[in-house]
Amino acid sequence: MANIKSAKKDIKSNATNRLRNISYKSKLRTAIKNVKLAVESKDLEKANKALVLAISVIDKSVTKGIQKHATAARQKSHLQTAVNSLKIAE
Repeated sequence: MANIKSAKKDIKSNATNRLRNISYKSKLRTAIKNVKLAVESKDLEKANKALVLAISVIDKSVTKGIQKHATAARQKSHLQTAVNSLKIAE
């Protein structure tokens, strides 16, 4: 356990930030999962709506420092490719 006052504050703020990050990562994973489920069910309209929401959540995660921009770009690319495959199939 820390003895210095600022170190004790850091421990408290790190715990708060950790909980917030866990919550946001959960939203991120759920948004990505919703796009994948819509693609698997071959519902183009639902997939497009889920994609817009997922891209928004992914971009916010970069802004908040939850994940790196390259990871976000890769995730968005994979999701967009999956949704585009539905358009080609029709």
